[in-house]
Parts: sequence; structure tokens; C-alpha cells
Amino acid sequence: MVVWIQNPFDNLPGEGYRKQRYWMMAEAFVRAGHRVLYWTSDFSHATKAPRRFCAQMDLFTAFDLRLVPTPPYWRNVGLARLKSHAAYAAAWRRAALEDGLERPDVIVSSLPTISAAETALDLARHFGARSVIDVQDAWPETFERLVPRAFGALTRLVLRPAAARARRIYREADLVTGVSARYRALTGRDEYHLAYLGIELDAGNDSRWRRPYREVTRLVYSGNLGRTYDLATLVRAVEENEDLELDIAGFGEFRCEAPRVRCHGFLSAPDLAALYDECDIGVIPMADASWVGLPNKIFDYARAGLGIVSSLTGESAALLESYRCGATYRPGDVASLVAAIRRVAMLEGGASRKLCEREFDARLIYDEYVRRVCHD
Repeated sequence: MVVWIQNPFDNLPGEGYRKQRYWMMAEAFVRAGHRVLYWTSDFSHATKAPRRFCAQMDLFTAFDLRLVPTPPYWRNVGLARLKSHAAYAAAWRRAALEDGLERPDVIVSSLPTISAAETALDLARHFGARSVIDVQDAWPETFERLVPRAFGALTRLVLRPAAARARRIYREADLVTGVSARYRALTGRDEYHLAYLGIELDAGNDSRWRRPYREVTRLVYSGNLGRTYDLATLVRAVEENEDLELDIAGFGEFRCEAPRVRCHGFLSAPDLAALYDECDIGVIPMADASWVGLPNKIFDYARAGLGIVSSLTGESAALLESYRCGATYRPGDVASLVAAIRRVAMLEGGASRKLCEREFDARLIYDEYVRRVCHD
């Protein structure tokens, strides 16, 4: 079969510190004997710059890759980003209809973006292909948390057309899949395949076992430094407790010069692994209203064997409790965060690695995904 995969956001090899969802998905389809064309943007959402991967494309030959011309944007929330998404979807449509491309039998499209997911459905109908919508984030619901509560009703009114578009996409797709069980309710579909983001295990440190207590507990946060994450509460917790230190790695607008807080910027894969090896607890400081079930960070921290402190309830909290490798705190509450850190510092080291091996093995996740998409 010929499989098209579309996602504009994931880092590609050579850009990020590890493979992400759609690259690993493409490799799984290739392992199963299918031919894959992976469509993505030529603009990096993570760095807000042209992709550095472009010069390295000839190094990867397992499947074909097409970069879609995309206007830049500088902030994650704003009209410029929405215009860029619309332009990307239109450019993808034009490129997909060019002569000489193999007609797809299956089109897998991420949502977000709404505009590109709509294009995927249109292209699937045009080619007579099976349409698969993969829900990676709750759009437009996730935007409601980014505006003041006083404007909540107005925001819902403004986002109503986008919500109607998303519902139509879920309704008309041949199959809906997603990274979180909580997204099933958004789709309105009884038929929904859950596939966690997952992570490759071969690079993990499965021999890592920490002491249950150290005089100084080193915390780490890695990832986006934008408005989605409440880093201010995390920094306050460190400022108020001299036995805590914090390392921050990633791209974004956040800046901090507080004592015992080190900002590293973007780190390469070896440097990030080395940082994890020096730390004790990975922190996920998100608002529960974000709709995120299991963010990328939980996979990275678990593979490294870190204890995990998270503000997310639902799936994340249940897994951390089940494997006794983490604790959950109330978002924005410094005292709750510190109490969770104290609890996790006393847990057996390395327990999160067991969670990773049993629940987050990307090869198992994506091989099953391929079977679900191609054989049902």
C-alpha cells in the first residue's frame, strides 16, 4: 500500500534530540512493507526558523519526504500562526495534486491543524483513499485556557466555527486515532484507536538506580518555554527551598536568573541525556485544562529513569501512581508542588523506566497502529 502521512510540527532527525511520533509511524509502515510519503512543513515550529534538516534529506532513504512551503510565524498564539496554517494546507493541496506522485491508499493526517486535516479528507475523497485522522492535541478547545476567564464565553463564541469544523472532520474520517484516551470524548466516535506518543527504548539507561534521598534534589524541565507551561510556579518553589535546584532546557520566551536555576537553552541529544543523568526529578508544569493527556516529557523522563512530578490528572496521574514513580500536584500551587517533590524524592529510583518499558515502547505502539490502520 501507498501511505501518506501529514504533520507540520514534529521535529525531524537532525533537528530535535530524538525521533517523534510521525517519523516513528512512517518507519513502522515501512517495516510492514508499505511505501510512505511523509509531508511536513519547511518551517520549524520548535525553533521558529527554516528547517535545518533540509541539507540532510539524502541521509534518510527508508521513505520519501516532501517539505511544504510555509510562511513563518513568531508566536504560538496569534493571527500570524493561523494564516501560516491556512497557507500550509493550501500549499500541501497543490503539491499533492501534482502529476507523477503515487496515488495514496491511506492518508494519515494529524489534527492539529484543522485546515490541513480538512485538506486530508478532501484529498482522500479525491484519490479514493482511506482517511485516518490522528488527534495529537485538542483544537480548538485548548485555546480556551490561553485567554482570561472573563472572556471565556466570548472565546467559545469565536471558536465555535472551528469546533464545528473539527466535529465534521471526526465524523467524516474513516478512522480516528489519538495520543490520549481523553480525546475520545472530543471525537464523538465509538471507534477510536488509542496510540500513545511513545519513545524508542534502545537509547535509554535501564541500569539507572538513584539513592532514595539526597541533600540537594535536582529538578529538570525540558521542552517548550512558552505560555503553555507554568514555569513561574516551579521557579518560586526553588527560590523558597534551598535544597532544590532546577535545570531548564528548551526553546521559548521564558527567562530566569533566580538562584539555583540554570537555563541551558536547546541541548543536543547527548547533552540532554547527560543532563537527565545528573538530575533526580523531571517536572511537567501544565494546567490540567490544557486537555493534554500524556505529553512528550513524560516519555523522556521515564526513559531516563527520572522521578516525575506532574500537574496533570487523568491518564498521567494514574500511570505515575500505578508504577509508583511520581506524584501529582495542584497547578499554580507552590506548596502542593513542593510536597509532591518531597514524596517523589523518597521513592525507589528507576521505577519510571519500568513504566516506559511496559507502556511506552514506540516499536510496539506503532506496529500495532499500522495493523489497525491497514487491516481493519
